[in-house]
Amino acid sequence: MIRIRRIEERDAETVSALIYETMQISNSRDYPPELLRGLPPEKVLERAGWTHFYVVEDDERIVGCGAIGPYWGREDESSFFTIFVHPDYQGRGIGRKIVETLEADEFALRARRIEIPASITGLPFYQKMGYGFKPGHEEPDEELIYRLEKYR
Repeated sequence: MIRIRRIEERDAETVSALIYETMQISNSRDYPPELLRGLPPEKVLERAGWTHFYVVEDDERIVGCGAIGPYWGREDESSFFTIFVHPDYQGRGIGRKIVETLEADEFALRARRIEIPASITGLPFYQKMGYGFKPGHEEPDEELIYRLEKYR
């Protein structure tokens, strides 16, 4: 059974491994190996300290994650971070559930604008979810990331 919950400290190693494995499999066709570093467990916990960080479980297995936090400390703008779905679970609506959870979070509800730093790999998914290019950012930046946004 699929459920979404807030991350707990004990999840950091598993989430870090999920991110790394997903990047190695799903993002490897779009990125060189030096850009597929993942997020160490201590950075997962650091991010969870200033965002609302969620994990998706299938029974007891963590199969996805995503976070939302303030955009550069602003109250009226937020940003998504660290959205990953394990390759074995992609195409099953889990990414959509993560985005819907993040869009229902208090950081999203208070925001007039949400920004997503989107990978080349994730770009079509976020566009299907209604996010468009931030003006002047129609091409990926030096880290090969697109800047997308949606106004509420």
